Amino acid sequence: MRKTVVIILLALLLAACNAEPTDPQGKIETSAGKEFKVFIESNPSTGYHWEIVGKLDESIVEFVSRDYRADTPVQPGSGGTDIFIFKAVGAGETTITLGSYPPSLELSEPAQTETFTVVVK
Repeated sequence: MRKTVVIILLALLLAACNAEPTDPQGKIETSAGKEFKVFIESNPSTGYHWEIVGKLDESIVEFVSRDYRADTPVQPGSGGTDIFIFKAVGAGETTITLGSYPPSLELSEPAQTETFTVVVK
């Protein structure tokens, strides 16, 4: 019985690591004081990287941190998921735009953008 519980817990943990990308067509709904995550497919081996575009409405959301989870099995050149973590600080509706920037030392425009609507209650 104990072995079965451990196997189930490991399966749930692995499933959580490979989260689906956040759908920019849907709304992210949360409550003030809670953290939420935006998942976006990424492949840093290409040199492209995701960044927040523009300023956040910090009366509604604040950026907390960023993480990266490689797809499994991890292989050279394989992709993964960037995870942007935010905290809802006040009620309202706002957007978060992420841009995929090309590999360059110069400032440039993003090659692609994704905009997510956030509703904080």
